[in-house]
Amino acid sequence: MGTDDQEGFPSDGEGPVREVFVNPYYIDATTVTNEEFMKFVEDTGYQTEAEAFGWSYVFHLFVSDATALQVKNSAQQTPWWWVVYGADWLHPEGPDSGIQDRMDHPVIHVSWNDAVAYCQWAGKRLLTEAEWEFAARGGLVQKRYPWGDILKPDGRHMCNIWQGKFPEKNHASDGYVGTAPARSFELNGYGLYNVSGNVWEWCSDWFSPTYHHDGARDNPTGPPSGDNKVLRGGSYLCHASYCNRYRVAARSRNTADSSVGNIGFRCAADA
Repeated sequence: MGTDDQEGFPSDGEGPVREVFVNPYYIDATTVTNEEFMKFVEDTGYQTEAEAFGWSYVFHLFVSDATALQVKNSAQQTPWWWVVYGADWLHPEGPDSGIQDRMDHPVIHVSWNDAVAYCQWAGKRLLTEAEWEFAARGGLVQKRYPWGDILKPDGRHMCNIWQGKFPEKNHASDGYVGTAPARSFELNGYGLYNVSGNVWEWCSDWFSPTYHHDGARDNPTGPPSGDNKVLRGGSYLCHASYCNRYRVAARSRNTADSSVGNIGFRCAADA
């Protein structure tokens, strides 16, 4: 687990490379889709945190001209994320958008807390970070990506990431500007879709850049508390110019109540 790759972000705590043991577990082949999340909402009446707050972060290029007139704020350090009132999992780009043609895409604008609520309803759970990385590697040892060390072997696109000049122009040579269907691109060695790119995936662990240096190696679950939860896998917005976190050892984080247009989740269960 982990990497000492010079392309990495040491401040994220990607290293050191270390051996970790995890018990057997089941993992879904895909992230949870809009269709699956809709069944959960219809069955329970659940309201996501984005719906309760009344807004979520939407990538600026996806906001319609009409909705853009109402936008007054953006994220301070990442100004391409606009605060859009009425954006949520049902309305990914704002109140004038919908998911009718994206039922097989990963659900987005779901917080960590929303993901946990879904898992409880489904009789599943979120993956630990160690379980996520073990599964994402697909049986390969210390490779940069789930398929090997070359991003585009023989020129083939293997994942949904940004193609072009971020954040102004995505020429979408991989076929997608935003999310791709949850079953897209080639499976990894364990039969999983899109463990690199498409959407970030919530893990159960609290984030720490240093805890795992001396932390548990037997079924590690991360530190007992923290300010942010772990995200893994990168998204359709990742680009080598600023965020090549579609590498299998890369990590990111966000607060448990945060929702944004490129975060989803995948479920697991004990074996």
